[in-house]
Amino acid sequence: MLFKKLLPREGNFFEMFNQHAERIVEAAHAFSKLVANYGDANLREQYAREVDHAERSADKVTHDVNRLIHSTFITPIDREQIHTLINTMDDVADLIQDSAETMALYDVRHMTEEITRLTDLSVRCCERVKEAVGLLAKLSDHNTAVAALKTCEEIDKLESDADRVMRSAMSKLFREEPDVREVIKLKAIYELLETITDKCEDVANVVEGIVLENS
Repeated sequence: MLFKKLLPREGNFFEMFNQHAERIVEAAHAFSKLVANYGDANLREQYAREVDHAERSADKVTHDVNRLIHSTFITPIDREQIHTLINTMDDVADLIQDSAETMALYDVRHMTEEITRLTDLSVRCCERVKEAVGLLAKLSDHNTAVAALKTCEEIDKLESDADRVMRSAMSKLFREEPDVREVIKLKAIYELLETITDKCEDVANVVEGIVLENS
């Protein structure tokens, strides 16, 4: 009992969620700039480094949250929810970095309209994730809880939009691209970008569960 009394009663988890969400948005914006300036090798490398830096910073927050879970006696929300939320958010940052790295490893030479559209949807999803996570600290307020659920619905819609873009992109790719190597490269990129929105939807689902249980 004495040991438990010495443990912090409530870690600053909500602030750490916000910090991680900011890193996700930083990575998404850097990746978007990488895509927009892909023809400039110097800018491409610069924005790839920014993606890497944001992802590493997000990893640190994830590590800190997981460590704090084990040293906090009373948490503001369920421990399993904290663990699932921060690790699912970290998956988003990882996927953004994976997308940038895959473009370099596969020596993708040019961006397609579909990559640009999927990137835009990914950025918008990440921004909504930041917005939804930022509302978690004030769920006792009914209007805040409603706003969080609405933001999660917006993420779901964006993910559905990304699904449609990817299906159309795949159809066009297999019908119009004669180079098998390009098909393989672009297929991998399209799938990674769509998976970013899938993972953002997973974050939204966790947030919805937290809202419904704690508001």
